[in-house]
Amino acid sequence: MSGAHLTVQNLSTGYHGFQVLQDLSLQAAPGITVIVGPNGAGKTTLLKALAGLLPRTGTVALDGSDLPAMNATACVQRGLALVAEGRQLFPQMTVTENLELGGWLVPSRTRADRLAQAFEDFPRLKERTTQLAGTMSGGEQQMVAVARAMMSGPRLLMLDEPSLGLAPRMVDELLAIVQRIAAQGVTVLMVEQNVRKALQIAQRGYVLERGRIVASGAAADLLQSDVVRQAYLGVA
Repeated sequence: MSGAHLTVQNLSTGYHGFQVLQDLSLQAAPGITVIVGPNGAGKTTLLKALAGLLPRTGTVALDGSDLPAMNATACVQRGLALVAEGRQLFPQMTVTENLELGGWLVPSRTRADRLAQAFEDFPRLKERTTQLAGTMSGGEQQMVAVARAMMSGPRLLMLDEPSLGLAPRMVDELLAIVQRIAAQGVTVLMVEQNVRKALQIAQRGYVLERGRIVASGAAADLLQSDVVRQAYLGVA
């Protein structure tokens, strides 16, 4: 699998007439691209707009082909998958049932193959195939959410605050999984509140504040930037 190139140009979007993002442009190349910024900056809004869940203006293209606005199913069919903040699992369904729902657009044979691959990639879930998702720990639920997104065979995987509420050890395990997914050829675009750890595993980063990109560049450079260090890493 070869990673996809996402190009966003002059994107504007919001809720009920209130504009959250205005004329925003960015790119995500194969590897990991991370978006950081304060609460309320518009990070989740951006991912929802890219996933076809919000009306928008501007251009969003995957490998040069435009993605439609307000058509989440078409976006999934074109190779985009979103792991929403809060995981959004079906708590009264088993791990296997949740995963199978992630492959609802693909033929049954392909779905079975991807389910087997998911349990190979996430051995902890293989031990819990019949466990109800709502009875799992936060970290395990996040693994189910990521594995479910991978069931659609995405070329672009978007993650919204994947480490939120997780213990530090589980955060490290989850980010290692994200790195593994990127190494397999899936382009990853991640919104993450753990700025230091996110920039440490990413190739490129963007800083979003009040609906606008205020800094961007190689993740390693942003990690050393005085602005980022003072605003997000607590370094004077």
